[in-house]
Amino acid sequence: MPHREQAEERPVTIYDVAREAGVAPSTVSRALARPGRVSVATASKVREVAQRLGYLRSRTLPAALQRSQLLAMVVSDIKNPVFTDLVRGADLAAEGAGYTLMVFDSRESMVRERAFERYLTAVDGVILTSPRLPAAGIRMLAKQRPVVVLNRIVGDLPCVLTDGAEGARHAAEHLHELGHTEVTYLAGPAASWTDGVRWRGVQQSAVDLGIRTCRIRAASPTVEGGFRAASHWAANPTTGVIAFNDVMAIGFIVGLRALGLEVPRDVSVVGFDNSQLGTLTTPPLTSIASPLRDQGTTATNTLIAILAGKPVPSDPILLPTRLMPRESTGRSCGVARLRATVARVG
Repeated sequence: MPHREQAEERPVTIYDVAREAGVAPSTVSRALARPGRVSVATASKVREVAQRLGYLRSRTLPAALQRSQLLAMVVSDIKNPVFTDLVRGADLAAEGAGYTLMVFDSRESMVRERAFERYLTAVDGVILTSPRLPAAGIRMLAKQRPVVVLNRIVGDLPCVLTDGAEGARHAAEHLHELGHTEVTYLAGPAASWTDGVRWRGVQQSAVDLGIRTCRIRAASPTVEGGFRAASHWAANPTTGVIAFNDVMAIGFIVGLRALGLEVPRDVSVVGFDNSQLGTLTTPPLTSIASPLRDQGTTATNTLIAILAGKPVPSDPILLPTRLMPRESTGRSCGVARLRATVARVG
């Protein structure tokens, strides 16, 4: 009698695991690929059954389909307090969906942003916050992992940003109402898309309001950069100043004091971002507020929706800004009087 070969053992399927665990196949899929989408008890039970039946040992998913439940948020300068609320909003949204958020500080360096690519395989998706990379570089990252861009518009990619032009108008109109006819803009990094939007907003407002504007490019968008910008401003002083961000505005105020000038008696200063640090300075800083925590939450929820295969808005998600007037702005002393004061103390 001829020997009959033993039938090859049938591989374990997701339906076998579902039947043994008493759940739907879709629940097995979520429990193994995205455990944050089911209860801890269900995820534990499904994994135990899958391991016992040999389902996990029999499957090796392609790297592109493996999920780490890890999201990355790349920020341009972790020392800037504006990122505190952004990261907090993103972290809470990620945690609520069963993900862990990793934060990567690019330190205002395009080279470090590009170097982040080596970590892409470890995460499911990326939020790029105020990226300095050119659009082509950002799209290259997006070909490897889902990407949401924060505070910048990159065509064909989901973007979340605040209305920087609107914020610049709020600042210029506020200074104009206080009698300021000449305004200096303390610019941010040359590679910053947001800086360009804010500067164009200042320029357009100046045309509409009939005020004169000029721009100073600081060494860096930091307290030190703002401090050093004060000496450059003194060569062509204006009674009103709008800074790219709050930390620059604070440094600029300190620089004015070093020159023997007072805020707002001699100069009125407006910042951007309405960070908590600005409320603790002397005088408290007038600033343009944006919903920072909502930005982080919205960007993260958008990224998670993409990972879940859900539709997301094709147009940029634009969040509003508003003016927060405080004691760093006041009535203009007049350009002639200011220049006489600068000449005297200088």
